Order: sequence, then structure tokens, then C-alpha cells
Amino acid sequence: MIKTSFLTIAMLGIVISGFSQNEDSGFKPNGKPFIKVYSNYHTSFAGGRPAPAFEITRAYFGYKFSLSEQISGKLNIDVGNPGVGKLQMTAFLKNAYLKYKADNLTVQFGMIPTLQFKVEEGIWGYRYLKKTFADQYKLGASADLGVSVAYKFAGFLSADMSVVNGEGYKKLQNDSALRTSVAITVTPVRNLTLRGYYDFMGQDATQSSLAAFVGYTGKKLITGASYNLQSNNGMDKGHSLSGVSLFITVVPSKKTKLLVRYDKLSSNKTAGAANAWNLPNDGQLFIAGCEYNPVKGLKLTPNFQSWDPADAAKPSVTSLFLNCELKF
Repeated sequence: MIKTSFLTIAMLGIVISGFSQNEDSGFKPNGKPFIKVYSNYHTSFAGGRPAPAFEITRAYFGYKFSLSEQISGKLNIDVGNPGVGKLQMTAFLKNAYLKYKADNLTVQFGMIPTLQFKVEEGIWGYRYLKKTFADQYKLGASADLGVSVAYKFAGFLSADMSVVNGEGYKKLQNDSALRTSVAITVTPVRNLTLRGYYDFMGQDATQSSLAAFVGYTGKKLITGASYNLQSNNGMDKGHSLSGVSLFITVVPSKKTKLLVRYDKLSSNKTAGAANAWNLPNDGQLFIAGCEYNPVKGLKLTPNFQSWDPADAAKPSVTSLFLNCELKF
């Protein structure tokens, strides 16, 4: 209750400030709706049995607006598939926030995008095909209720911090556990990005997340590598998850990109256990594909995906996908 009240007061303060600035500058508030849809057709093979399926994995419906030259906001409804093979769709309020941006300072209040893997996701660039490592394996949510502050100290150095609910945008629980994060991003030379991130949540068995990312964005080559470690996953003492993610994109033409990605997720063994605690979900992922952008707002990516589980009793799963992103 206290968290929600604080955010409401802060958002009202920003709105009032924005309208006051409009009177002085003559700025006219404006906005526009947006739609983004992720879908795919795929055939998976596990144990030699093909399993074809068509999915609409995500549909975003929202509105972006500007109240002044410094104040803007976003409302976004996320309609998603709760699980492979299920017919029903579920809807959540993913974003509902105000953003204040002046010079080198950016502040966001409300249901905000989280900062844990935002930089990596931007360089990866294929969210409609596969989430980034921390998002894919549920080390953090892409949006949450809270506040974030980012400041650019120089052209090559910026830092950010946030305090959020910690449950993600699908679970708005009103408890005392907050997730606090700090991060620093360095661009030592053109096109090269280095980022370090840390967060913690809870008291008795404090969950903490540590991530390091390096990315390069050239005209013909885009690549990135990340390492993630989460201790006391889910605030369960002694349960840790760790892993690496590597990806490369080659750009042969304006409309075509070739991509490959490799992930490895691992968990630890607790005292007295014969196997890793997360063994059923541990494993290695490989993706190879070709993105084609025939017209603005449409992306098509035929690709091959392979999941090799760490559990030797489980079969490997190979899949052929045609992923699509439509936005306007």
C-alpha cells in the first residue's frame, strides 16, 4: 500500500510539473497508439516424433504520449500465451509509467521497464524469436512496479539504479520485499558496450543477481556475450542458477541478417543431493537463423533451434521455426 501510494503521488507531481512547463514553452501534448505481434509456426522433434504448432506468443497494444518536452509516458497491454499448446490467452498491464528526461537525467515511475537485461536485449535484437538469457530463464521480469533513475556522466559512462516490487508485472504482491538494483554501463570505444549489473531482494535468504555483458554493434557485425549468476533463487537458501549466453549477427544486406546464439544454464547441487536442484530445466540452447525484413514493420525469421537437457534421461529437442514480428 505504501509503495503504491508513493508512486501515485510521484506520478501526479510529474504530471503537474509537465502542465506547468507547457504553459511556458507552448508545447502541445501529443501521442500515438502502437501494436506489436509476435507469432510463429514450428515443428519440434523429440524422440523422433514431430509436433507441429502455430502460436501467437505475444501481442502488445498500447499508447505512447508526451505531456511536455521533458515528460512522456507509456501504457501497454501484454496479451500472451500462458504455455505451449494452450488455447487461451492471458492479458496483463505491462507498462503504465511516466518518464522525466532532462539533459543527462532520466527518471521513470510506475509500471516501468526493468533495467536488468535492457541493454543486452537491445543489442540482441530478436526478442520476438527468443528472450535474452535472464528473461528466458526467469532470473528477472521485463517490467515491474517501482522507480528507476539513470544518469549519463559522460559520453562513455552512465549508471542506473532502481527499486521495484520484485514480483514482476504479472504478480503485484503487496509485501515488504523490494528488489534494488545498481548498474554501470561503459562505452570505451565506438560501438563497444560493457555493462555490470547487481541486484538483491529479501532478508532471511537474500536473493542476489550478478550480470556482466559485453556487446559490439558494427554495421556488418553485431555480437554479444553475457554471464549471469543468481544466488538463493526464489529466496530459497542454497539454490543458485548460473549461465552464459553468446550471440553473433552478420549483416550481408539491408534486408537480411544471419544469426547464431548459444546458451548454457546450470544449477548447483545442495548438500546431500545427488543431482543439481534445477536439473529438469538445466541445459544448452542453440539457435541459427536468417532474418528477412521485406517491408517496414514486418520481420520474418526461419530458424533452427536445439535444446539439449542436462538430464541424461530426457531427449534432446530440435525444432524448425518460422518466427514473425509485426508492428505498426
